[in-house]
Amino acid sequence: MTKHRCGWCVGDALYEAYHDQEWGKPVYDDDTIFEFLILETFQAGLSWITVLRKRENFKAALDAFDYKKIASYDEKKLEELMQNEGIIRNKLKIKATVTNAQAFMKVQEEFGTFSKYIWAFVDGKPIKNKVKNYKEAPANTPISDALSKDLKKRGFKFVGSTVMYAHMQATGMVNDHEVDCFRYNEV
Repeated sequence: MTKHRCGWCVGDALYEAYHDQEWGKPVYDDDTIFEFLILETFQAGLSWITVLRKRENFKAALDAFDYKKIASYDEKKLEELMQNEGIIRNKLKIKATVTNAQAFMKVQEEFGTFSKYIWAFVDGKPIKNKVKNYKEAPANTPISDALSKDLKKRGFKFVGSTVMYAHMQATGMVNDHEVDCFRYNEV
């Protein structure tokens, strides 16, 4: 018997694997939260599958998403990234990656971990929505609006409400798996 999956991932092996193993699973470690934050910011205005297909290239180009290293990237490194055909070569997004790494560490200093900070927006536990069809899931919510606004105030870039809602979905802050998806009760 085949497993029922959310409609957005069906038919693409990479998408299905991401859906089955990662999407919507609560993430509490700062390293993974940062990886998703960076990938989501590069996704702004593009499809997630575009970013997912370049994920390994991003990992190689961005020192395995090590925010401490990224925070100290200089102009030479930024130019090197601009020449890297394996990633999305958007100068503003590349610069934002450095800015966001620096801001990420400031949040860690203030809250102990970035995880404590971001999960506080959902009182530390996932919001379990009842999505029947993935097309019904919201693009943003009052919580993602508040998170986006606060991140921008803290100096983050490319963290609009829609980007942050996608981040919340990816890291399990909200469970937007379709109710009849096999992952709905697993995450």
